[in-house]
This record gives sequence, C-alpha cells and structure tokens, in this order.
Amino acid sequence: MMGILMAAILISGVGASTGARAEVTLTDVTGRQITLDQPARRLLITDGRFLVALSLIHPDPVSLLAAWPHDIDHIGPDTYTQLRATSPAIASLPKVAGSARVQSVEQILAVRPDLAVFPLGSSLSDEQRASIEAAGIPVLVLDFFTYPLKNVDRSLRLLGHATGSTARAERFIAFRRERMRVIAERVAHLPEEARPAVFLEPHAGLSEDCCASPGNGRIGEYIDFVGGDNIGRDAIPSPAGWLSLEYVITRAPEVYIATGGPHMERRGGLVLGSGFSDSQARASLAHLVSRPGFADLPAVLNGRAHGLSHQLLNSPLDIMALEYLAKSIHPTVFRDINPDETRAFISELSAVTSMDGVFWTRLVEPGSR
Repeated sequence: MMGILMAAILISGVGASTGARAEVTLTDVTGRQITLDQPARRLLITDGRFLVALSLIHPDPVSLLAAWPHDIDHIGPDTYTQLRATSPAIASLPKVAGSARVQSVEQILAVRPDLAVFPLGSSLSDEQRASIEAAGIPVLVLDFFTYPLKNVDRSLRLLGHATGSTARAERFIAFRRERMRVIAERVAHLPEEARPAVFLEPHAGLSEDCCASPGNGRIGEYIDFVGGDNIGRDAIPSPAGWLSLEYVITRAPEVYIATGGPHMERRGGLVLGSGFSDSQARASLAHLVSRPGFADLPAVLNGRAHGLSHQLLNSPLDIMALEYLAKSIHPTVFRDINPDETRAFISELSAVTSMDGVFWTRLVEPGSR
C-alpha cells in the first residue's frame, strides 16, 4: 500500500468471448478514485509540465496525447522544437485551455480522450468535472506545483500506472528519492544557526519593482528542504508575493538565487536553458545584480549570487534544482553533490526532454573565491 495513493492495477478475466480486460484503478492526489478499462492511450493534459513527466516514463510521450494547451514556456522552446522533430504530430494536436484558464467542457468532450489530466488547484469546477465524467471520461488530478515535495513522486506513479509505464516510473522515482535522501540526512544534522538567509527571486527581471519572492509553500519548500532560511517566509503568508527592496536590504541575504529561462529573454531578465551559453546566462545575472540596492547585498559582495532555470522547479525535473540549491546554500556540506550527473541520467532516460544548454550559473566561478 502506498498511503493515499494506493494505485493498483487490477487484472480480471471477463469471459472467453470478450477476452481479457486490464482494469486500472487509481486514487489521485485529491483522494478520489477512478477506474480505467485499460491503460490510457489518449490523454488530454492541461499543463505542459505533464508532457515533461510523460517523457520520463514513456519513450514516445506525444503518442499518448489527444490534446494539450500548447504552453510552450512550461516545457521550453528548445524542448518543443525537439518534440516537433521527433513527433511532428504535436504541432497539430488539438489545443485546450491551460489549467489556470476557464475550461470548455465541449472542447474537452470533442477531443474524446480516454483520460483527462488536471493539476491540483486548476480552474476546473466541480460541475465541469461531473459533466466530463458523465460523458465517460475519467478525470485524474496530479500535483507538481502546490505541494512538490509531497506529490511529485505520487503524481509520477499515477501517470505510470495510468499509461502502463509503471516500471519506468518507479525507476525514476527511486533515483529521485535516493538523491533527496542524501540531502535530507545532511540537512538534518545542521544547527539552526547554520541556515543562511536566502533570497530567491522567481522570474528575476519580470518587473522593475522589487521583488518577487516565495513565501510559505511551493518554491519556499525547496529552500527549507535544502537548509536555507527563506527571507520571504516571514513577510509573505501565501506561497508567493512581493518584498520591498528595503526589506531585502534589511534581511541582508547571504545567498541570492535568481530564476529565469528562455521566457525572460524578451524582458531583459535572467536567461537560462537550452540554446543559451554560460556567458549569456552569467551576463544576464550580472545585469540583475547591478540593479539599485543589489550590488551591496552580502550575497553579491561575497560571490554567492546564482541563477537557476525556473523550468526545473515544480516539475519532475526538480531534483536537479534541489541539488543545485543545496550546493549553493551549503557549498561545503554538499561539495560532492553533482547536479550534472543527475542531468546526464535524465538526458539518458528521456529522449525528448532537452538537457543541452545552461540550467544554472553563478557570477563567480567555483573555487575562484
């Protein structure tokens, strides 16, 4: 038994005339149970990150899609280009609304999926869900965003069972859990005073105003897990919000971590990911810390300003982010941790998730200070 998940595959014979039928019974992250007549072959997904998850557990994830929201920023433009090269059908798949937008039940029914997959906290109403299920389409709720440390493994396991890819899903889950275990055990031995003040700025450069920050939950969970003291926790009761520059200066963060990606190039923010060089990433980070008030932060003065791809957070790829955060916040404790090894494993596991390019950077080369 696997706690609330309790995902099981139930095999039952239904008679010689109809042959064997493989039923799949799942309990999703909300605790609701659904049953599929057989592993799903036509999934409707409302978040591009689900496609990344599928790529880790299935050799041809696009072949499983009946529709998706075409939210290319969530998977990265280079990954989308690679998917188009290997699976051209992705460009012509029906488009549905993203999870944060109002859903059209008619649009969903017209696609005729055998499973509709939504993220926890999506805009799907109870009435819409009932209408979809009344049409014979099960609705499965996953979570890579709201409670990432608790639900990423659960969600991957659910996808594995739902698509008949259990073995591949369990391989990745075991890998992720072992890497997380190493981090958790070392952090558990750190005294409270050894947790440095950390300022993480999501989508850095998104606004001229200072400053976006995680609060309690979501990205803030990652900082807590790797032994950092998130300066946004005391000021922002919700998972995300804004800090004033005066507050940031007063808290004197010892570590600064900006997140960004290809989507920030047109905004003049932090650029990272496939298609970018380390010099480009570092130059964009240098531009960010040249903003008024940043240059004198202890993190910048002491060479502890870092950049991290936002697409690694709140996704099945988050183990790379956790390892880089751990090394950034506790470089001595995690000296032997190598996120590049994790990236190599993921690149080997997934033929379509592009791991070429730069996904983390810092202003000062390791060992130069």
